[in-house]
Amino acid sequence: MSRYLFLSLCMVFCAAQADEKNPPDEAHDLAYSLGASLGERLRQEVPQLQIQALIEGLQQAYQGKPLALSEARIEQILADHESQTAEQAAMPSSDAAMENERRFLTAEKARPGVKELADGILLTELTPGNGAKAGPDGKVQVLYIGRLPDGTVFDQNTQPQWFNLDSVIAGWRTALQNMPVGAKWRLVIPSDQAYGADGAGDLIAPFTPLVFEVELKGATS
Repeated sequence: MSRYLFLSLCMVFCAAQADEKNPPDEAHDLAYSLGASLGERLRQEVPQLQIQALIEGLQQAYQGKPLALSEARIEQILADHESQTAEQAAMPSSDAAMENERRFLTAEKARPGVKELADGILLTELTPGNGAKAGPDGKVQVLYIGRLPDGTVFDQNTQPQWFNLDSVIAGWRTALQNMPVGAKWRLVIPSDQAYGADGAGDLIAPFTPLVFEVELKGATS
């Protein structure tokens, strides 16, 4: 039996036990916790997973309803997925990291409202701005938060800071010259426009794309 099918069965069993033995609030919290745990694992292992289809399959199996796919088809799909996962695990770490980045960027490009700048930088406008823009040798004053692809925060500030554009990563230089003061953008920076094959110490592994929310407070040319 595949590990995904086994995990689903474990969830069903635990949820059933919760309904029988626990007060309603505890049963809800247990079910929610199981869902959160599963969601965290799947977010890392299958970043482009269609959540609605997952919910439909789980609900139909749990309620004993006819499934939309045959058992043979399900087993084949899961076997193929596990084979692909095993192949990726056998790759050299750099190849696996680059493949993970490719998949992440592909999924990010498909998000609603995403635009692509030069060098593969992706932006989503969260708040429009109409102020000045920084020049190539200028400075920017920003509020920002930086995350890894799994959502882990690796850097942020709580007060606006000034930076020389020639002192920040390439992805920031490109994006912030296009950004008017007053705007807030979500930026996805490919690794080759961030820390590349070297990474940055223990915080950022090689070939890691970065996600920023940046609010531009001021700019000079």
